[in-house]
Amino acid sequence: VKGEPNISYICSRYYRAPELIFGATEYTTAIDIWSVGCVLAELLLGQPLFPGESGVDQLVEIIKVLGTPTREEIKCMNPNYTEFKFPQIKAHPWHKIFHKRMPPEAVDLVSRLLQYSPNLRCTA
Repeated sequence: VKGEPNISYICSRYYRAPELIFGATEYTTAIDIWSVGCVLAELLLGQPLFPGESGVDQLVEIIKVLGTPTREEIKCMNPNYTEFKFPQIKAHPWHKIFHKRMPPEAVDLVSRLLQYSPNLRCTA
């Protein structure tokens, strides 16, 4: 709701968008798009894509797949976040996560839904 303060601790952990993990309080429906990507990936894999056991562990699981976010991506997620000390990890190729048994269109959709930058996630 415009003008209303938001909270960053919202949404079930496995489906929580990274901007929420970074503590953003100004976010959009892009957090829901991220959740849709997580649900679709889980349907395709038969298990959660990012099975973190805590907020920090959740971010580690995301980084294992998407790689370390750049400073620009972190700024897009939460301009107020200043603690940028992550190990440099390369993104894991989507085709290796889903193997060859998945339709490439489904894998492409997941990759477009699960973007660090909220404004780069595809919308309806």
